[in-house]
Amino acid sequence: MPSDRPGRPEPLPDPPADPLREPWLRGIAAHPAAPPDVLVRLLDPAAREVWTVLCEERDLPPAVVDAVLAHPERAVRRAFARNPHVDPAQRGRLVRDPDSLVRASLAGGSRVRSGRIRPLPDEVIEALLTARNDPALNTHVTANEICWELEASQQIPLSFRRRLPEHANPELRAYGIRSGGWDRLTREQQKALLADPDPTVREAAQEAAHRASRDLDPEALAAELPEQNGHHRQHLLMNLPVSRAVVEACLAEGRNLYELAYNRRTPADAVARLARDPDPEVRAAVAARADIGPALLEELAEDPDEKVRRRARIHPLPRTWAQRDVLDHAVFHSFGCACAFVDAHAEQESGWYTDCARSEHEDLRRIAATYRLLPAEPAALLAEDPAADVRHALAAHHPLAPPALVLDAFLARPWQRPHLLALPNLPRTGLGHLLGHEDPEVRALAAADVTADEPPVRLLSDPEALVRRAAAASPLLPAELLAELLEDPATAEGAAANPGLPAARLHELLDRLGVPG
Repeated sequence: MPSDRPGRPEPLPDPPADPLREPWLRGIAAHPAAPPDVLVRLLDPAAREVWTVLCEERDLPPAVVDAVLAHPERAVRRAFARNPHVDPAQRGRLVRDPDSLVRASLAGGSRVRSGRIRPLPDEVIEALLTARNDPALNTHVTANEICWELEASQQIPLSFRRRLPEHANPELRAYGIRSGGWDRLTREQQKALLADPDPTVREAAQEAAHRASRDLDPEALAAELPEQNGHHRQHLLMNLPVSRAVVEACLAEGRNLYELAYNRRTPADAVARLARDPDPEVRAAVAARADIGPALLEELAEDPDEKVRRRARIHPLPRTWAQRDVLDHAVFHSFGCACAFVDAHAEQESGWYTDCARSEHEDLRRIAATYRLLPAEPAALLAEDPAADVRHALAAHHPLAPPALVLDAFLARPWQRPHLLALPNLPRTGLGHLLGHEDPEVRALAAADVTADEPPVRLLSDPEALVRRAAAASPLLPAELLAELLEDPATAEGAAANPGLPAARLHELLDRLGVPG
């Protein structure tokens, strides 16, 4: 179409995008045997589009780590700060980074929450928790916001929290109190903190002691209890002592009865009345209580509602409240995220998990299977459990799970595959029988088997890009075929990631793409 501005030439169209550019860059960034000098070239702005693949989605050799940490671009350092594949101590070197967003990414940890989160080193945690807010450095997030990121990231180990009451830094002693640890302290530790030589620590201890004392006062709860129902009212009624007046009002109005049935401090006579409530959720909460008597438990074990009967029968007496909480969380509310919750109660209930492994109840055996410190003998018992859910829970959580069982879980539980792929006992060989599997993720796993009798040539034309990429990355492919695959956009990414591609060829590809060397 002619230009409507006489005398000005028609602008030239943009040159067509190179269809091999991004596949080559992504493949080289993921190449498991790429030497440091190749990977460092990808840190150039000309390869910006694969910085996330390179810095966040794989492990890196030390020389590349050094280059990443010194990189002038925030995006590079932020990606590395979130990398779950590198040693947390290497990520921790960013704790003094001049950019607050980089420090926030370090504190927040990996964006992929699959598997077990590795904690940051103690000295890194201390530096993040004690950092002063500097407006010149904290231009995007404050030091307090970075602390909140760290708290939510699960990167602070329980061992670190336990050392806080005696920490040499008074700021961290105060933090330990204010982060909800007062009730977990011994009476001797509480007394020491109340008499701490540092006034900030004493003030935090006095506030915590006052709050704890107030939380034990039913009349204080009654005065604070909001009239309107909501999360705050429900939380108070589930966890704090309730006065007789509050109990009677709830019973008379017929509201918050579940919260009363859950509250371990609800008077026994009120619990007996709640056991006959028309709502089966209320009766189930009573059936779960650790202080329930044998007669009432026997009555609820014959309840007309299946959930109430199950809740009463699954957990024999004597019980603990911690066991009640694990069961509530892991079986009756949200079993899929049970692992971290089980770990939090493991120290005080380790013997119970062993008992659960031998229980006739599948739910209890499933809980035991998520306990990663379960001894070898009961773990072996669960590996042969008749229930697939129990076996697969063990495969996902226990380090002694047999490789064949982990593979079986990979086949059966697609939603857990990102986690299972990170486990060392997931088989990577002997997978030839899965090359024709109907699930593309399974075919991709099989295509990466380096012990196969022949290269996975037939999967190079698979309809799924994931499978084609895995097949093209197989080191069993002959060099002449690999050269062809590099020139085909459908297989170029996998071919560029192929371990059989030597460093000199990787440099040639980057030269063709104009990435400086």
